[in-house]
Amino acid sequence: MRPSYDVPMADALEEARAALATGDVPIGAVVLDPDGAVVGRGHNVREAEGDPTGHAEIVALREAAGAAGTWRLEGCTLVVTLEPCTMCAGAAVLARVARVVFGAHDAKAGAVGSLWDVVRDRRLNHRPEVLAGVLAAESTTLLDEFFRERRVP
Repeated sequence: MRPSYDVPMADALEEARAALATGDVPIGAVVLDPDGAVVGRGHNVREAEGDPTGHAEIVALREAAGAAGTWRLEGCTLVVTLEPCTMCAGAAVLARVARVVFGAHDAKAGAVGSLWDVVRDRRLNHRPEVLAGVLAAESTTLLDEFFRERRVP
């Protein structure tokens, strides 16, 4: 039986809400160690830190690597509210995470099956398992509300 990722995704959604305080797009991520404990957390900080690599996944992976004392996050799970982009999907592959779990699909920039499929590219030496759609409605609603407030009528 597959473990439920609802609780870690709820943690990632809390991270996403934290991004709202700085005007960043509300995307959040957590990294779970092989036992399921959270070892990394992150939310978008591109606006807050003026960092083009300040995506939730990168922030969470960096924290997890620091906690583990190595860049190899073998056996870990990356849980993120929105399907990772090419940079973040590539980082998950390079970090050797065992699986990528995400909420909402991203038809415009998703690189875990929507627009590209970086994590399952057979030419790469590591291919994480993928689980999509966990608490997708909650993730989508948070993003829709964020962008609706910023659209010019």
